[in-house]
Amino acid sequence: MIPAVPFRFLINRHHGTPGVVVLPDGGFRRAREEIASWPGYAPTPLLDLPDVAAAARVGHVAYKDEGGRFGLGSFKALGGAYAVMRLLQAELARRGVADAATAADLMEGKHKDATRAITVTCATDGNHGRSVAWGAQRFGARCVIFVHETVSQGRRDAIAKWGAEIRVVPGNYDDAVREAQKQADAHGWFVVSDTSYPGYTEVPRDVMQGYRVMADEAADQIGAAPSHVFIQGGVGGVAAAVSVQMRARFGAAARIVVVEPDKAACLLASAEAGQPTTVPGDLDTLMAGLACGEPSLLAWQELERAAFAFMAVPDESAVACMKALAARRPPVVAGESAVAGMAGLLLAAREPFARAALGLEETSRVLLFGTEGATDPEVYERLVGRAADAASSD
Repeated sequence: MIPAVPFRFLINRHHGTPGVVVLPDGGFRRAREEIASWPGYAPTPLLDLPDVAAAARVGHVAYKDEGGRFGLGSFKALGGAYAVMRLLQAELARRGVADAATAADLMEGKHKDATRAITVTCATDGNHGRSVAWGAQRFGARCVIFVHETVSQGRRDAIAKWGAEIRVVPGNYDDAVREAQKQADAHGWFVVSDTSYPGYTEVPRDVMQGYRVMADEAADQIGAAPSHVFIQGGVGGVAAAVSVQMRARFGAAARIVVVEPDKAACLLASAEAGQPTTVPGDLDTLMAGLACGEPSLLAWQELERAAFAFMAVPDESAVACMKALAARRPPVVAGESAVAGMAGLLLAAREPFARAALGLEETSRVLLFGTEGATDPEVYERLVGRAADAASSD
């Protein structure tokens, strides 16, 4: 289904060791109840991919398609917007404006004078910034989004559509993270980041609790417990959220395999080093949403003990997966960052050592998360060779 290409693979020697509780269940229950009440909420589909299962020589492959989430094109709609709402509620209470403002209060503009005086900000490769901007517009705050210089114009425009001011930062994603924090400190803004670091964990925790909704939906939809979950890396937030929710729903049944671009594999590097490790350089991967060089502190606290293995795959494997999904009948439209998990499965399944080490068998049940659709239609068409709307209408 995809060509054999070199990849990096590491079994986590710390898998299964005890650790801290990163995402308390009470916080998740609040997030699930809140997000499910928003206008436009609906569970995204879980698709059966028998052709991928056959190619991987496993029993079943399920693919959670996040392309339609809240009309924003990715799972990130669950996290950033929820964290914006929580931040505004807390700040209105702190300022004595409203002790218990609801999401409905904010969406109806009940406290609009106060919320318009609050500015939220973050750095993004595209999808998280779109979610924060959408949340800021929905709940009434001002928004400034920082992007690094290689973020495509299409992704910048998709963020600006929701009323955010866009500022471009030289360098890579991690440089944009630092600039967002610097400007927030200087102007009294509030960072709504999906990555965490010492002294900054509560907002990212809310973001990750929102992400768990996606994994919880998948657990409802899949029926029997998956034996393996291949999930994208990035800073690790979504992988950690999926890991926590799989354990909450299925215990230790599912082996979590974290898959990153080989040009931005900070989680694999951290696992090799036994501590959070930064990957230097321009992180020039086609998988733009995963072009992250520094792991999130919260995510690492979960993944350092809960991930079964780490993989780093080349860009060409992601493009091949995008094309394979587009060629299906009916087709599946997946962006570059949506298919790292699928690439990891197909590459590991055909390599004898990785297959044996992961315990992939003909009866294995694999869960994949297609975390985005064609979030930049021009990039999608260039990589796949056909327009996203043409593929989805086949």
